[in-house]
Amino acid sequence: MSTDSGGASELQRALTQSIREHWGLFLIEGIVLVILGLLAIIIPPIATIAVTIFLGWLFLISGIVGLVTTFWARHAPGFWWSLLSAVLAIAAGIVLLGWPIPGAVSLTLLLIAFFIIEGVLSILYAFEHKKELSGRWGWMLISGIIDLILAAIIWGGLPGTAAWALGLLVGINMLFGGSAMIAMALHARSADATTTTVPKAL
Repeated sequence: MSTDSGGASELQRALTQSIREHWGLFLIEGIVLVILGLLAIIIPPIATIAVTIFLGWLFLISGIVGLVTTFWARHAPGFWWSLLSAVLAIAAGIVLLGWPIPGAVSLTLLLIAFFIIEGVLSILYAFEHKKELSGRWGWMLISGIIDLILAAIIWGGLPGTAAWALGLLVGINMLFGGSAMIAMALHARSADATTTTVPKAL
């Protein structure tokens, strides 16, 4: 047990040291993410199409790779299931790349389903915490209600909301992720500056 904790602390130290040494790269990456996130929020339809096309390429490439490996190991168990999975991935990739707007609508429907499931589970979780007299149940309840409201707004505005919903959420995610990276880089820079300016004891 002590060996595991020692290994974890060693890994943490190595990670911290790496961030301190390369804080500039993290800062640049964070700034780029913030800029891209702001652009996605300002022009969400372009970001939605970009996400749809990106997913289309992911499906297509993974399907082709899956098809090659399936035929390469065609004597392995589950050949037909693997073949079907690869063909479906290729088909999904072709549909998303060939018709990105309908593909965005399909992805938006999945997003709505996610918000509904997440909202219901958060509300049930909140009521479970209320029974245990936990002080955080109110925030969980609000989070679940907001998820359901978002699902209703996106659903009510279909197919128009498909043009901006994905792009907006991706933009928000990139904005917060980039801000976190910038904060981490600046913290690492200030910590590095502090350690270099403090004179060593004789």
